[in-house]
Amino acid sequence: MVTTMQPYKNDSLNNLYDLLFCDNADAFRSQTNADENTALLAVLNPSSDTDTLLDIANDRSMESRVRALAAHRLHALGLAANPELLGVIVEVGMEGGLDVLAAYGDGSARFFSHAERLIIFDAPTADSNQLIAQLWQSGVQVVNRIGPWDKARLDPPTAGMVRLSFLVSGQLYFGQGPIDVFFSDPMAGPVLGAATQLMNYLTQLG
Repeated sequence: MVTTMQPYKNDSLNNLYDLLFCDNADAFRSQTNADENTALLAVLNPSSDTDTLLDIANDRSMESRVRALAAHRLHALGLAANPELLGVIVEVGMEGGLDVLAAYGDGSARFFSHAERLIIFDAPTADSNQLIAQLWQSGVQVVNRIGPWDKARLDPPTAGMVRLSFLVSGQLYFGQGPIDVFFSDPMAGPVLGAATQLMNYLTQLG
């Protein structure tokens, strides 16, 4: 079981933050209404067979976070879904807290500000899809050049640090470094630039 991180004073935000990474089935059980989502109910069911999990993990018509959770469960069983980038999470440590932008392949997104403001975006538009496509293009370039992380998820980055996390079919890829260094880095910089554009779009809508 993954321990829920506590980057915010608001416990509800901490619980929602934990859901971003799609690696904690217990968090999904307690925070979502699986009865209204047949695929999620199947992923959370310990009796579901691997063929069912594979079908969900590889089905691009499904919600990306459900697919990522299915893929994570398969990986724990020593099996692999089709390799695909399903989510990109950008965490920026601020003096006053943590800014987090999470975007998913289905066009949905989440933004948590260090002031504990939350934006949930589940209605993609042509503009948001274009911004996420740019983020994906940059993110895939990074994933192709780094390896997966095979240990427990780390605590959120501290002030002045940025972490880029990539959810790749059940595995977590990530890189972390000082904000100024990463913005000028040839791999991380384009990801941060695309993420900043998407964040600005979401905050304008919000």
